[in-house]
Amino acid sequence: KLPLESIQVVLEELRKNGNLEWLDKNKTSFLIMWRRPEEWGKLIYQWVLRNGLTNSVFTLYELVSGDDTESEEFHGLDEAMLLRALQALQQEHKAEIITLDDGRGVKFF
Repeated sequence: KLPLESIQVVLEELRKNGNLEWLDKNKTSFLIMWRRPEEWGKLIYQWVLRNGLTNSVFTLYELVSGDDTESEEFHGLDEAMLLRALQALQQEHKAEIITLDDGRGVKFF
C-alpha cells in the first residue's frame, strides 16, 4: 500500500515517459500503455517494410486480426491503440488513415 502522494509520483513518471494518458481533467481516470503509440507504429511499419507492403492498403481489421499478422506483436491490438499508432505513422508521412466503404483502413508509404 502506497500513500496517495507516492502513487501520484509513479503516475506522473509514467505520464512523462508516454506510458500513461489521463482520460479526464480531474485526473481520476487514466490509460496505462505497455507501449507508446509511436512504438506500436514502429513495429507495424517494420512489418510493412519486411514484407514489401509499402503502397499497400489494409483495413484495420486485417492489420490486427488477419492471418498475415498472426505472429506479430501487434496482432490483436485494441483498435483505439491501433489508431493512435497509425496516427503517429501518419505524422511521419509513412501512412495515411483512409475511410473505406466498410470502415477505416490505412495506406502505407
